Amino acid sequence: MENYNFFAMVNRMKRIDRWALMQNTAKENIAEHSHCVAVLAHALATIGNQYFGKAYNADRAAVLALYHDTTEVITGDMPTPVKYYNDDIKNVYKEIEQVAGARLLQMLPTELQGVYTPFFERQPQDEALWQLVKAADKLSALIKCVEETRMGNREFEIALQSQEKIIAEMALPEVQYFSEYFLTPYYLTLDEHTRQSGA
Repeated sequence: MENYNFFAMVNRMKRIDRWALMQNTAKENIAEHSHCVAVLAHALATIGNQYFGKAYNADRAAVLALYHDTTEVITGDMPTPVKYYNDDIKNVYKEIEQVAGARLLQMLPTELQGVYTPFFERQPQDEALWQLVKAADKLSALIKCVEETRMGNREFEIALQSQEKIIAEMALPEVQYFSEYFLTPYYLTLDEHTRQSGA
């Protein structure tokens, strides 16, 4: 009987730390990050459907988000300043991600590969959802910066300003709605949350 490595490799997402060049008060791995992005992508899709007349598949947005960084179990997490240093590096890294995605797909039975291919090879019908995933990814980065600076970690101060600017300039109405109604509480302490909830 043949064994397939795909899900065991996906399970290793918890071994890949993010923000490797930064001094962190709390480490964040890509499994934790992907969960956060999935929650946010689902929220953005739901907001779009409820308030802006969209017809997003919120569940699919969440699943795309869960797998959006899975190739890093093979490539590792390349720090953003390196990944986007110039177009040459960015393009080469995209090629490396494509190779890593193909390799992961080969770790599945043939009958399942077609189901999982869209998570690693973007399909035109998912393009709007991938935009939400990208936005959720940026929101997740902002939230990490907020958490670190709240702990007094000056290492993330400039990153926080940069991420706040990115979110403020994002054209998606779903992101602006989330920012207006849901983002501020991330800046609060637990005691402030408890006081506001009346507990």
